[in-house]
Amino acid sequence: MKVVCLPGDGIGPEVMEAAMRVLEPLPLELEAQPFGGEAIAKFGTPLPAATLEACKQADAVLLGAIGLPKYDGAALRPEQGLIELRGELDVYANLRPSSDGDKVDLLIVRELVGGIYYGRRGRTEDGVVFDTCEYTEPQIERIARRGFELARKRSKRLTCVDKANVLATSRLWRQVVERVKSDYSDVEVQYMLVDNAAMQIARAAEQFDVIVTENMFGDILSDLAAAVTGGLGLAASASLADGGPGLFEPVHGSAPDIAGKGIANPTAMLRSVAMMLEHAFGEETAARELEHAVEAAIHEAPTTDLGGTAGTREFTDKVVEALGRED
Repeated sequence: MKVVCLPGDGIGPEVMEAAMRVLEPLPLELEAQPFGGEAIAKFGTPLPAATLEACKQADAVLLGAIGLPKYDGAALRPEQGLIELRGELDVYANLRPSSDGDKVDLLIVRELVGGIYYGRRGRTEDGVVFDTCEYTEPQIERIARRGFELARKRSKRLTCVDKANVLATSRLWRQVVERVKSDYSDVEVQYMLVDNAAMQIARAAEQFDVIVTENMFGDILSDLAAAVTGGLGLAASASLADGGPGLFEPVHGSAPDIAGKGIANPTAMLRSVAMMLEHAFGEETAARELEHAVEAAIHEAPTTDLGGTAGTREFTDKVVEALGRED
């Protein structure tokens, strides 16, 4: 099995090194490829053709982080490569779990390759700039079914988040979800406007089990859910297709202010690796073992952002130790 590794920018290479330490003993072929700001500097594009082809031929893609301050406001940005990669791999189902280890165990299922990030955009002759939110019924149905299937495996509760009081796309979402739910009579469904959902996540996230929503709403709500359960440094994600490789990445950014200091928290990356083991390779036992090892490291060797003193290397040492391995 082949994993293409995209270290990317900022702390990306550092957390990717932690991931590769965990993965090296496993029967996987690991191949690094340039991506993001690094690729712009060398090849003039954040997603070189060779990188894209390697990703398409892989069994899974593991991403570190992208984005650098020098590209802020530039015509060509590292983030454009990520949007393109998601679309090319058609990884439409973005799973973002958030848990506080106690009351909150929330899974946001975000549609990832449609909506305003992929709709028509431009500027008219009279200076109006526009970004269009576009969805089709098949796009909504496949993510809705993914959400229902996941809810069925959990506590059988699904919340569809939208802005149906204002947006035509959201009203279509409700119509499609309402139709699909007839195939999942064992799953309880509720509808919630996105502004109320944000307030409810901030106030009482434990009320939710699975949230299914469109691209931009999912982007915002998943960061909020991460913030109320420990922060972005702990948040992992899996982006899945129907066939083809999945894309697994931490939710956090590239944190250029701490890059190269050896203090980045690799928790989100290692949890993303666990999601990759489960969803790409069907290795649920290995995934649970890694999750437990990361949890042990959080308590025994917390990084500075968690109030401890451990650096990236020391934290990873503790994970490797908890897995019963030696480098």
